[in-house]
Amino acid sequence: MTAPAPDELLAGLHKAAADVTSDAARFSNEDVRAASALPGWTRGHVLAHLTGISNAMARQLEYAARGETVELYDGGMDGRNKAINLAAGHDAATHLEDLNKAVARALKAFDVLPGVKDSSANRTGWWAPITYRGGVVLDGGLALWRELVIHNADLLTGRGPETWSRPFCEHLFDFLAARVQPDDRLILQPLGLPPVSIGTGKRSTVISGMITDIAAWLAGREPTLGSLRASAAADGADLPALLPWPAGTPGPK
Repeated sequence: MTAPAPDELLAGLHKAAADVTSDAARFSNEDVRAASALPGWTRGHVLAHLTGISNAMARQLEYAARGETVELYDGGMDGRNKAINLAAGHDAATHLEDLNKAVARALKAFDVLPGVKDSSANRTGWWAPITYRGGVVLDGGLALWRELVIHNADLLTGRGPETWSRPFCEHLFDFLAARVQPDDRLILQPLGLPPVSIGTGKRSTVISGMITDIAAWLAGREPTLGSLRASAAADGADLPALLPWPAGTPGPK
């Protein structure tokens, strides 16, 4: 598996942004105060986080365009958490305005990037260095795609993991391979699709089910279609324990 090409990623970002902003536009003040799928977080916390990560990633690109780098969040993770807690209690209209502005800022930063052939040789555009994970702009785009799609499911608007696209799920298989325990090798068997092997251990477990259920489980979310099964040596088995979210990135929350 490989990451989506920049043009495919850009389309995915625009769709994810349109989905989350249109869903957020339906929230009342009471809806915003209600619990999200994340323990201890209201929908307001999730919306504040989506606003924060969109602004943070936009800033990564704005600095990269000048040949500079900047930390993802002012004040690091402590600054991130304080900003989320301060903004979580905003009313629905304020959340929507802030989210729309942040998402538009991020999309603008990605939309003006030069084509891959124009930037890959000299480390500009999609290949310009950013602070996030010590990577490049493309890594930032993939991160924002994950944040918008996964956290939209956490908002409990009916756009759960069962709506995730095949390219998005396949990207999660690749990115979240880092969660496989050192002794494990997981054979992911999406129904009707070729198997995918992740992990390099000697203890093999087959995880079968709908592609969205497998991706949801890897992402620490509840599979929604009820199809997930694990087997080892042709016998039923428990789903293996996974490591934390890959180091250097915000986790499921």
